Amino acid sequence: MAMVEDDAATQRSEQTMCLCGQIAATRTAWTENNPGKRFLGCSYYGCPDSCDYLKWVDPPLIHPRYKSVINGLLRNANWEGVVEKKWQRIVLYHRIVLAMLVVLVLVQYVF
Repeated sequence: MAMVEDDAATQRSEQTMCLCGQIAATRTAWTENNPGKRFLGCSYYGCPDSCDYLKWVDPPLIHPRYKSVINGLLRNANWEGVVEKKWQRIVLYHRIVLAMLVVLVLVQYVF
């Protein structure tokens, strides 16, 4: 039982506090300069009451080529999402046109 309490106390002491006095949140940067790099930031980030606390968790990228590779992969992943959405729109457009043609043919046979 004491072991559990010791672990909890150690975990509390390892938590980093931001300048607001709150436990800092672990976030991931997705900027061109720091793609995929984790950092501790204010838990109120984006709110008017947030502080400017920032502490990097991950070490700097060892080789500059890593940034360009990660950024390229992110661009490709985003592009695939864009292509998928465009394809879905094309399919929907064709379904609508086909439905309109079916309705026109049915109307001609009825009248």
